[in-house]
Amino acid sequence: MGFLKPYSFQLLSVLRVMSGLLLLQHGTTKYLGFPETKMTGASLFTMGGAAGAIELVGGVLLVIGLFTRPVAFILSGTMAVAYFYAHFPQGFFPILNGGELAALYCFVFLYLAAAGGGAWAVDKIWVKGD
Repeated sequence: MGFLKPYSFQLLSVLRVMSGLLLLQHGTTKYLGFPETKMTGASLFTMGGAAGAIELVGGVLLVIGLFTRPVAFILSGTMAVAYFYAHFPQGFFPILNGGELAALYCFVFLYLAAAGGGAWAVDKIWVKGD
């Protein structure tokens, strides 16, 4: 699939933005009540509520591409904790324990921590070679 190779840096930004927007929903439902779900109204002093704050702030930073590498690293760890805390006790296989999304987010964010924000990141203004 060499025809996409010239666009790899731009597609890295698309991956970052879309991952950030999808994650951002988890934070907005917990703290802004949009969209309203069973997670709406989470307390900051619970594990899910603390994760919501990280999702809200981290999601915004990822979408704009600011501090991409450290934010993505923190989010990767957050998703690993989410998987092992909430899903793994339900069983080994992610398809059975409902943890596919947490596992996928964990590795996407780990990749972003290594690869950076791509062509369309605010980080590009400040960091040369990122």
